Amino acid sequence: MAQQARAIKTRRAILEAAATVFAERGYERTTIGEILVRAGVTKGALYFHFASKEEVALGVLDAQMLDVPLSPRAIKLQELADQCFLLTHRLQHDALVRASVGLALDTGATGVDRVGAFQAWIDEVSEILTASQARGELLVHVNVADTARLFCGAFSGVQAMSQILCEREDLAHRVSVLLQHFMPSVCTPALLTSLDLTEGRVAQLAAEYEAELLRREQNPADTHG
Repeated sequence: MAQQARAIKTRRAILEAAATVFAERGYERTTIGEILVRAGVTKGALYFHFASKEEVALGVLDAQMLDVPLSPRAIKLQELADQCFLLTHRLQHDALVRASVGLALDTGATGVDRVGAFQAWIDEVSEILTASQARGELLVHVNVADTARLFCGAFSGVQAMSQILCEREDLAHRVSVLLQHFMPSVCTPALLTSLDLTEGRVAQLAAEYEAELLRREQNPADTHG
């Protein structure tokens, strides 16, 4: 158990170090040696977890995905809103997640597959929208595939703008505004008023998420939600 915890800690240290160097120098200019120095680990430790710099980068990209899945909501569209709110919190407070998003948007990172990160997010949103459609939550005109891509693109743009303008200090408000404009275009009127799209929900979800992360850290063998 202690060995597993150390391995997890080492992997995280490598990813955080790589994320920092990627942000400073860009993916293409970063070397494995620079990551090793920043992480304070041996080459053997790095190659135990990652076979190449590209695999390290893919690990950084994967940091956008939730470590702990959200609990099911009575309205499936609330899960979509909650994922955005939780990503908002993580972008504001987790350097690795910020670096992950930055790498995904780095047009100079030609040596790493950035499509996978975007596609995984699009697929996740599509899955939620498909379930919402099956439950009768969506308006009849909604095309799931097009809507998923539109939504992911809109969130990417909003967070990038917030980063440039104010280091994402207003991101919770900006995401709330995005959701309040997006949801009426896809959600049936009967359910729309039941959705919580206020920026105050970010703090509530963050507290639940951090508490579950702490619980799992204290009980590594427990992988159940």
